[in-house]
Amino acid sequence: MANQVQHPYVPRDLHLPGYVPCFLSQSEIVTPFLGSSLLLVVLIWFISGRFHKISKLDRLLMCWWAFTGLTHMILEGYFAFSPEFYKEKTSFFLAEVWKEYSKGDSRYAGRDSAVVTVEAVTAVIEGPACLLVIYAIARKKAYSYTLQLAICLGQLYGCLVYFITAFLEGDNFSTSPFYYWVYYIGANCWWVLIPSLIAIRSWKKINAAFQSERKTKTR
Repeated sequence: MANQVQHPYVPRDLHLPGYVPCFLSQSEIVTPFLGSSLLLVVLIWFISGRFHKISKLDRLLMCWWAFTGLTHMILEGYFAFSPEFYKEKTSFFLAEVWKEYSKGDSRYAGRDSAVVTVEAVTAVIEGPACLLVIYAIARKKAYSYTLQLAICLGQLYGCLVYFITAFLEGDNFSTSPFYYWVYYIGANCWWVLIPSLIAIRSWKKINAAFQSERKTKTR
């Protein structure tokens, strides 16, 4: 019974036998994540500058797709396929990330079936697709906007399932308002805002292409 009350998560009776507390502090987890993410964005920005006739907006999108794709595959992929990460007895970084993030949403530590399903699908399907988008933009492939629209709809659907299931289950999975707003809301809102904007842009581009083709045929 002692193991059941040692973890910091909500609800307090969440059953996590063998739970091992974080070895790293919050700053030791968040700072390397933000730093490596920024380094990735800068790297993709400079590499994308080597391709001719790619707009700055498309270069920014390449940075986003690299960041979100690798986040899906590495970070979320680890969670989806490491059901006992909370038992990790070393300072393995990916386990530490999820131990820390679970303070904002304990469904991760508790292996909520809806969360695991969403994260697994995201890691296996959407992650590689995001990296394919980078190639499609760089090579100006015809399927670029269609692929971007499809991924964005998948990301938005995943976010809807994530937030709605939490609401239906009581929306009481954060240890404090700080973790609720910074982790649960703050860390996830970007996957609502940015995919929404990209989806709208892609929709307009696809429609414009069809309208142009129609006008060409009617001449």
